[in-house]
Amino acid sequence: MIYLDYQATTPLAPQAREAMLRWLGGPDSDTFGNPHSPHRMGRMAAAAIEAARENVAALMPPGGRVVFTSGATEALNTVLLGTGGDVLTFATEHAAVLDCARAVAAQGRRFTVLPVLLDGRADLEALKAAMTPQVGLVAIMAVNNEIGVVHPLEEAIAIARAGGAQVLVDAVQAFGRVPLDPSQAPLRPPLAPDYIAVSAHKIHGPKGIGALWIGPDAGPLQPLLHGGGQEASLRSGTLSPALCAGFGVACRAVDTEREMFHVKHLWNVAREAFADWELNGSAEHRWPGNLNIRREGLDVARLMSDCRQVMFSAGSACASGSGRPSHVLRAIGLSEAQAKSSIRLGFGRYTNEDDIVAAAAAINAAARSQAS
Repeated sequence: MIYLDYQATTPLAPQAREAMLRWLGGPDSDTFGNPHSPHRMGRMAAAAIEAARENVAALMPPGGRVVFTSGATEALNTVLLGTGGDVLTFATEHAAVLDCARAVAAQGRRFTVLPVLLDGRADLEALKAAMTPQVGLVAIMAVNNEIGVVHPLEEAIAIARAGGAQVLVDAVQAFGRVPLDPSQAPLRPPLAPDYIAVSAHKIHGPKGIGALWIGPDAGPLQPLLHGGGQEASLRSGTLSPALCAGFGVACRAVDTEREMFHVKHLWNVAREAFADWELNGSAEHRWPGNLNIRREGLDVARLMSDCRQVMFSAGSACASGSGRPSHVLRAIGLSEAQAKSSIRLGFGRYTNEDDIVAAAAAINAAARSQAS
């Protein structure tokens, strides 16, 4: 099989798997302790978690703190529901943001969804026009999960700052790929966000764990979960040393420059192989490991059935099976028919050129057979 669905999830890095195995802990081991217990086994587990926290923090802006969560969805919900003031966000955001609208409104706060440009980037003029003294939070993706478009974060953060609002960045698709340290592009001081949400399984870590980075100047948050308050009194629940360790080692294995070089090469190969397909979203402002393309009249369900050895997506994996056209593709002006004739190919660290060539041959042959 050929795996080309890196936006949905990534293969577990071997070194992350090895780190996790130690902390799964059988009855004859000393590594199954509760990290919140005061005895020796508990302290050992807690030390493993703190080492992992440092590894995650190393890929974040300096300062602030990292709070472990069950994933980026929980991290995003924590900020959206735990801050005050009205919320501004964009039409191509993940459902983990957009589907918080009703819960935010139930708190008596406005939740406004702003448009994007036809290339998929945030409409900054719309953001400027929507800023009011009542806006407390602007939520914006770094890299879109469906079309790979990179938002103009610096400009958006500057607009929010000028209006007195905090900024939440969904960095799920950017973490470990696009630098988030403000000493590097695209975020330079003082334009780091207040909150960053990430997920381990998008950077070759395990599923079931993510993190919320909280900047040094961020306002107070109300907890989403209540209980023991294990994570800085903000997030209750017993942490898994195995998941934390796997996440931390996955972060330590990140080599952004090397991966970018590799993925750009794969992008060039893929663009040539699919030269007669239409590209969805900006060709210039995007993560090159995401290729979202369309072909007029294509029956994507039939295509996926005919190419069962190639793992790719008909849209966002989080919304697949709904039967609805992608809200992201509709937001950039595609018709329902165009959105439903689009596919998404995602590739990264463990993809090679032969994978792209073989997958393209199978997909193109199946697409041509539909037109004959």
